[in-house]
Amino acid sequence: MSLINGLPAHVLLVHVVVVLVPLSALALVVCALFPQAARRLGPVLPLLALVTLASVPLTTQAGEWLERHVDGDPLVRRHAELGDGMLPWALGLFVLATGVWWISRRTQAPEAGTPARTGPGSVLRIAAAVLSLVVAVGAVVDVYRIGDSGAKAAWHDAYSKTAKSGKKSGDGG
Repeated sequence: MSLINGLPAHVLLVHVVVVLVPLSALALVVCALFPQAARRLGPVLPLLALVTLASVPLTTQAGEWLERHVDGDPLVRRHAELGDGMLPWALGLFVLATGVWWISRRTQAPEAGTPARTGPGSVLRIAAAVLSLVVAVGAVVDVYRIGDSGAKAAWHDAYSKTAKSGKKSGDGG
């Protein structure tokens, strides 16, 4: 995919990644920390992470097309290098989301008034929660770094800090 309605697809698809990565990360952490949330969401958690995972290579591929159609620039190259690192984070979100969902299906909610049981399931839940937190933070930080580098590449010399048309700030036009 290279163009959407005459615009570079990357410019549009990047918004999907910017929204879905933090959303998937947040949902993963909430579901990993609160098994009842995972049980309520059911398969929505891994499906959300799957859509997130699928959006990353589409966006990256569209970005590679766009990179070949703009002037060579060190900021663009840096952005492309950082963008190549997003896929492992998205894969981690998907694997952990699927694991958290699976664990939540296999463990029953404790009945009201009974103490929570410890055992292999608890250890697995704790490990999944810790891993989920690490991967979620890593994914969100990475998507921020990639987005920041992309904004710098796109806008570093494309605007003036002072108005060029003589219009005052807040004129509405």
